[in-house]
Amino acid sequence: MLTLTPTQNKYLPYVLAVALFMQILDATILNTALPQMALALDESPLKMQWAVISYALTLAIFIPISGFLADKYGTRRVFLSAIVVFCVGSLLCAMASTLNFLVASRVIQGIGGAMMTPVGRLILVKSYPRNQLLTVMNFAVIPALVAPLVGPLLGGYLVQYASWHWIFLINIPMGVVGFVIGKKLIPALFGDKQSLDWVGFGLFALGACALTLAVEMGSKVGHGYNALLLAAASIGFLLAYVWHAKRHVAPLFSLTLFNVPTFRIGITGNLSTRIGISAVPFLLPLLLQVVFEYTPSQAGWLLAPIAVGALGIKPFVSKIIQRYSYRVVLVYNTLILGLLIIVLGQFSDAAQWPWMIPVLIVIGVCNSIQFSAMNTITIGDLQGAQTSSGNSLMAVNQQMAIGLGIAFGAALLNLLRERFQVDTLPAFQVTYWILGGFTILSGLGFLRLKPEDGRGLY
Repeated sequence: MLTLTPTQNKYLPYVLAVALFMQILDATILNTALPQMALALDESPLKMQWAVISYALTLAIFIPISGFLADKYGTRRVFLSAIVVFCVGSLLCAMASTLNFLVASRVIQGIGGAMMTPVGRLILVKSYPRNQLLTVMNFAVIPALVAPLVGPLLGGYLVQYASWHWIFLINIPMGVVGFVIGKKLIPALFGDKQSLDWVGFGLFALGACALTLAVEMGSKVGHGYNALLLAAASIGFLLAYVWHAKRHVAPLFSLTLFNVPTFRIGITGNLSTRIGISAVPFLLPLLLQVVFEYTPSQAGWLLAPIAVGALGIKPFVSKIIQRYSYRVVLVYNTLILGLLIIVLGQFSDAAQWPWMIPVLIVIGVCNSIQFSAMNTITIGDLQGAQTSSGNSLMAVNQQMAIGLGIAFGAALLNLLRERFQVDTLPAFQVTYWILGGFTILSGLGFLRLKPEDGRGLY
C-alpha cells in the first residue's frame, strides 16, 4: 500500500470530488438548456438529442481502456491529461456554431470524462487501506449526489440570464482547480503493464455505435432500411466480440462474468430498465419548455424534485432492501417506476405543475432505490479479478443505457410527429405511455432472482 503524506491523506479525496462534480454537472446541466441551444444553432429542439447521446456513448466506449492507460502511463499523468481534454472539449462546445460541431466537441469531452472518474476512483482504491476506503469514497461521491440537483437549475438560469455557452465555460475554472490540486496531490501509480484487447475494444465500440445509430435512424422517414442494416451490423459486431472473447486469453470483458446468475440478471436488468428511466430527464424539459412554454429556470426547478427524492431516500435504501429482499424490491420498484412514467404522460396543461411535484419526488425516490439495488446485486457475487471487470462492464452498461434511452425516447417522439403526423403534446403523451410500458415489462426480468439472492450483501 502506498504511503501518503499527511497533506495527500487529507485532501486527495477532494480531487475525485471535483472530477465527479464536473462530469455529473455536465451530464445534467444540458437538459434544461437544449431548447435555447436549438434556437441559437437553428435546429429543432426535438432533434437535439445527439448533444447528449454523443457524450454518453463516448463514455461507454472509452471507460474500458481507462484502467489500461492508468497502469501503463501512471495515474497522475492520465488523470491530469483527462482534465485537460475535458476542458478543451468544453471550450470547443462553447464555440460551436452548428449541431455537428457541438456533437464532435461533446465526443472530445466524453473522452476526457471517460478517463477522469474511473482513474480517480482507482487512485483512491490504491492509496487508502481497506478500513478507510468506505469513508473516503463516501466523501468523494457527495458531489455525485448534489450535481443532479444543481445541474438543471444552473443550466436553466445560465441560458435564461446569460447564454448557453456558459453551461460549458463553467467547466474551465473547475478544471483549473482540479488540475492544480491534482498536480500537487495525485501520486504517480503504475500497474502491471498488460496488453489491451484492442480487437475486442474495436468490435465492442462498433457494435455500440451501430446499435445507437440504428435506434436513431429508425425514427426518420425513408430510413427504415438503413436502420435495419445498422441493427444487423450491431448484432454482427457483438456476436463477433463473443466469438473473439471465447478465444482470447484476456478479453476486454470476460464472458465468464455471465456464469454468475446475479450478474447476468443484474446487467440485463440494468440495461433494459434504464432505457425508459433515462429518457425522462431528457424529454421532461422539452415538454415543459416546448409545449407548456415554461422558462428554462422554471423547467430547472421542476426537475429538482427528482434529485430531492433521490437524496432523501438514500439513507434508507439498504434497510428497505434488507427488509423485503432484492427480488421483491426490484420487481415492484420497476413496476412503480413504469406507472409513474405513464402518469407523466397524463399532464396536459402548464397549470398542473403542483401535481407534477409529488410525482417527480416519488420518481426520484424510486430511481435511487432502483440504481442502488441493481448495482449492488450485479457485482455482489463476483469474486477476485471478476469484480474489477464486472464493475467496468456495469459502468459501460449504464452509459450505454443512457444513450439508448435518450435515442429511443427521441426516436419515438419524432416518429409519432413526422411519420404519423401526431400533434406535439399527444406525441409526448404516447411516448411516455410506451416508455412506461417498456419499463414495466423490463422489470419482469428480476423475477428470475431467487428470494435469497443478495442476502449476504446486507
